[in-house]
Amino acid sequence: MSGLLALLDDVAAIAKVAATSVDDIAAAASKAGGKTAGVIIDDAAVTPKYVHGFAPARELPIIWKIARGSFFNKLVILLPAAMLLSNFAPWLITPLLMMGGSYLCFEGAEKIFHALFPHGDKHIEQDMSVQDPGHLEQQKVSGAIKTDFILSAEIMTIALSAIPEGALWLEAAALGLVGIVVTMAIYGSVALIVKMDDVGLYVAQNARTGFGQGFGRGLVKFMPVLMRILSIVGTAAMLWVGGSIMIHGLHELGMHHPYADIHDIAVAIGHSVSENARGAVEWSVTALADGILGLAYGFVLIPIATRVIGPLFKALSGKKAAH
Repeated sequence: MSGLLALLDDVAAIAKVAATSVDDIAAAASKAGGKTAGVIIDDAAVTPKYVHGFAPARELPIIWKIARGSFFNKLVILLPAAMLLSNFAPWLITPLLMMGGSYLCFEGAEKIFHALFPHGDKHIEQDMSVQDPGHLEQQKVSGAIKTDFILSAEIMTIALSAIPEGALWLEAAALGLVGIVVTMAIYGSVALIVKMDDVGLYVAQNARTGFGQGFGRGLVKFMPVLMRILSIVGTAAMLWVGGSIMIHGLHELGMHHPYADIHDIAVAIGHSVSENARGAVEWSVTALADGILGLAYGFVLIPIATRVIGPLFKALSGKKAAH
């Protein structure tokens, strides 16, 4: 998150030359960007899987195709929709946030359920059966852009809820800045991650010292570990953000439990430690409680999503449900 905020500050510094009011835009964008950190982590953790199995020469072009789709999702589709919501139906923002929070809780819980009870995925098996690499690449890119749309919608909605009310153009500029910087941060990070093993292999083969060669080999071996760490962090972030959205959403709609209960528990535990550590402890307790409730809610959603919503969507879209 600190890297993203630093990047936002750099963009704000450049833009300041162009407009005297850009400080307001940068401040709003920085605040909104920080709110989306959990979804950003998950997006960066999920995306590398879409280039898995392709030749190294195709990895960066595939990432660029997905990034272009992400820019289109955020700036052409979601930004105007968010502005319409903000100005004509602001009461819809909280329910839409909660829908996105439900998705995050479901995805996080489903990942944990899959890890605890491994099972086959028919979509992956169908992908593996595709023989034409060009067709497979097109399918992967299309699937990644669809997934990005869902995560981008959540990012933009969270950002919109965090941007202070102001002139329409100011809100649009701040939201557009968030969309641009977040997309650059996500897919720039993804590009570095997926090419890091190639960098390690090059260093291992071309370094003139034993230390350099060992460093290259270590980098290659470390990348699978890094991917697992990112997956774990991304799942935790999904549950934390999703649970937090649901709890705050209920609070906004007048249902003050469990928001008030978590707050009281966090404050009570915070007062048991020194004043310097109190803020960090209260935040940690709140995040943990949000994540636990997000996980529990996600487990409830799994049978609903897989046995009710999924088949219903396929029936409405004219697709045959998988057996």
